[in-house]
Amino acid sequence: MNKKLLSIMLVIIISITLIGVTALFVVMKFVNTDDENKTPSIEEVVEASVDIPEITTNLATGNIVRLAFKLETDSKKAKEELEKREFQVRDIIISELANMTSEQLEGKEGMDKLKEVVKNEANKLMHEGKVEKVYTTSYILQ
Repeated sequence: MNKKLLSIMLVIIISITLIGVTALFVVMKFVNTDDENKTPSIEEVVEASVDIPEITTNLATGNIVRLAFKLETDSKKAKEELEKREFQVRDIIISELANMTSEQLEGKEGMDKLKEVVKNEANKLMHEGKVEKVYTTSYILQ
């Protein structure tokens, strides 16, 4: 009877251990997912952002537009690279604006389209990370 009782206790201890390890694994997986989805603090955003100084240029329709951007990158290395590539980003913006009409640029949809193009084209240049978001910091259309 003692052998039977010892066997039952051993099976119960192993079962409890397996349940505990499984529960720990599941909990740790959910905790890590929360860290990945966490939005960065404003300090982290500012540290990883690059200002594109104000650009004044003509549109395809002859109108003049003046705007400035802030590009948020995913890391400090990406920020450093983007600062070196600022002239290329400015060229992308000016080239895109030269092909746009004032009607295409007006409103939220027009600005969102321009920001998406700037983001995608800047990411094609990047080797050390990527541009996460593009913010408009100044915008005048005449």
